[in-house]
Amino acid sequence: MIDLNIKDETAQLKAVVLGTAESNGPVPRPEEAYDPKSLEHILAGTYPREADMVREMEAFAAVLKRHGVKVFRPEVIEDCNQIFSRDIAFVVDDKLVKANILPEREREFEAIVHVLDRIDSDQILTPPEAVHVEGGDVMPWNEYLFVGTYSAPDYPDYITARTNKEAVAYLQEQFPHRIVKSFELRKSNTNARENALHLDCCFQPVGKDMCILHKNGFLLEEQYQWLRNYFGPDKVFEIDKEEMYRMFSNVFSISPEVVVSEQSFTRLNNWLRSRGLKVEEVPYSEIAKQEGLLRCSTLPLERV
Repeated sequence: MIDLNIKDETAQLKAVVLGTAESNGPVPRPEEAYDPKSLEHILAGTYPREADMVREMEAFAAVLKRHGVKVFRPEVIEDCNQIFSRDIAFVVDDKLVKANILPEREREFEAIVHVLDRIDSDQILTPPEAVHVEGGDVMPWNEYLFVGTYSAPDYPDYITARTNKEAVAYLQEQFPHRIVKSFELRKSNTNARENALHLDCCFQPVGKDMCILHKNGFLLEEQYQWLRNYFGPDKVFEIDKEEMYRMFSNVFSISPEVVVSEQSFTRLNNWLRSRGLKVEEVPYSEIAKQEGLLRCSTLPLERV
């Protein structure tokens, strides 16, 4: 059995589901794109090749295993993009919450049934249909559960709006001992530099008490300021619009001392090292073309 336990974003990782790029399928048509960055690369003819994405994910898997992490992979579905396992489910404390994802992605959840079979069924939560939520928007941190959301009336118009206000209420109900704090994110279906697809596209805690943050990802400046004050300005690595576009905030922590980052994120990686963290650099720039990076492709199950 798997002993689900996720209290925060950086505690020592024991078990994780890492997505797969195998049998990723043909290049999507423009109307099939889930996000503006994928659309941009589809139109430009620079959409990532399967072989390159497989190579990047295997490099990530090798780092995780070297650090003693148990790595589960989804069953491969032919011609299906299964890279972003964070989208299909997430763990808070000792509960796995099934994400209410875009309907055409339901098969991705079924592909981790061999993992779900190792979890006590009463620890798996399936939200009601009205609750839309994806793991990229949900971050346990100390007494908080940080949640990225979009609650304006035009929510249905945005394919990039993945977590709604009903999800915020649902999570508060399921995790009453936590303070659920929501953040309104900036959305765009067409401009990747103006779109925070998930909370982890503009914010992520690292180490014991630091974070990466991008101001323009937040619709309300006071919510951005709250995070900046909560961590303390000297503990915040501020990223600009181009760095957000390149997914600088979407690194992944193996422990408070070890973080996996993209090898080209020189400014960030130097800062992390200057703060005493070990940075494991991997190539992930092809996967980044789909508006997701290292955190997006992981579903942590157990940290200690």
